[in-house]
Amino acid sequence: MNSTERVRATIIGQPIDRQPIYGWVSFNLGNEITARWGSVEAFEDKYEFDIAHLFGGPDSFDFSVINSIAPVGSEDLTPNLLVDRPIFVSPNNIEDYERLRVDLAHHKARERFCYVQTPGFFEQFNTVFGIENHLMWLALYPDELNELYRRQAEWTIQFADHCIDMGIDMIHISDDWGAQKDIMFSPKLWWSIIYPHLKTVVDHVHSRGAFCSLHSDGCVMKVAD
Repeated sequence: MNSTERVRATIIGQPIDRQPIYGWVSFNLGNEITARWGSVEAFEDKYEFDIAHLFGGPDSFDFSVINSIAPVGSEDLTPNLLVDRPIFVSPNNIEDYERLRVDLAHHKARERFCYVQTPGFFEQFNTVFGIENHLMWLALYPDELNELYRRQAEWTIQFADHCIDMGIDMIHISDDWGAQKDIMFSPKLWWSIIYPHLKTVVDHVHSRGAFCSLHSDGCVMKVAD
């Protein structure tokens, strides 16, 4: 049983020969590991990591367009100003995936299960509005945000297709909804303008035979199954 087989079997609840090994160490311990082992890659090989958490590909937003409307993060930048504007970068420029392709080849040579991270909806638009403004816009502009989230879902599906075509095993969506003790906005709002677009992405990834996973900070129990 190689690493990819081991992790896939773990996810779907089938018997495995041993517990898969993984630690997300490159972003927070990269310097320390490199000083001791020579590189993060050498550390991963030493301990026979089964999983690789990858980043890469194009960014969603064309910030030159957004800043021409109003400064990013300012209270003047409201969702209604963005709905009909070309704020998204094309996810179809293949050269934007080259770094991801190189990293994938490295880990697949070791037969690892590879997943790539991509932002969700609330988390992604926090980079445009700032979290405090975004929370306010959820109350004031739910219809406009619903449309922007729909466009983000279309972008993510195209991004996911390119990744799956390359051989990525799982699309990992990062969308922080929770604070320490509760979700940061109304569960009713989540069900109406986040869940439908999340489901669209997840259903598409599953239709391609790949896995989909979610990261969300904080307490999200009110919208958990």
